[in-house]
Amino acid sequence: MKLTLREQIQAALFAIIIAGLSQLTIPLGLIPLTGQTFAVGLAVTFLGMRTGTMAIIIYLLLGLIGLPVFAGFTSGIGILLGPTGGYLVGFIFNGLLTGAMMSYKPTNYWWGIIANIAGALATLAFGTLWLKWSAGMTWSAAFNGGFVLFILPGIIKAVAAAVLGIFLRKRLGRRLALN
Repeated sequence: MKLTLREQIQAALFAIIIAGLSQLTIPLGLIPLTGQTFAVGLAVTFLGMRTGTMAIIIYLLLGLIGLPVFAGFTSGIGILLGPTGGYLVGFIFNGLLTGAMMSYKPTNYWWGIIANIAGALATLAFGTLWLKWSAGMTWSAAFNGGFVLFILPGIIKAVAAAVLGIFLRKRLGRRLALN
């Protein structure tokens, strides 16, 4: 995926935003409630699929090489392979799905909300599958603890990301050369 210098800078800046919002956490047991999912939805809604997904990948690579950008100022391969790693990897699928859907109607609020909810559910689904595998949980326990518990907060964050992302895109899109 070849990005222009402007897009690379935008992706890097949003990777920093994702890292910052990742530190907003509410512990809920094994999987905390974080600002990451809001930031991921915001990045893709505002920047589009290519640049937004690149921001997510940069964020994950920063954590993989040891910079403390994941929730709770954590990092490393152990986090990606641990119980919460599926949610982190699921952000890529969130970005691709939300971005693909947003490409049809990039400034329509209702469509943005639907796209962000679909992306958030993709993150939850991938994270739940990973949680079941990595933590050795039963399907029921993984589904209840890793999916059901996060549906309502995920929808709220998805709606907020869509509304703010589209608002900013309408106001700043031309100035920042967003497609």
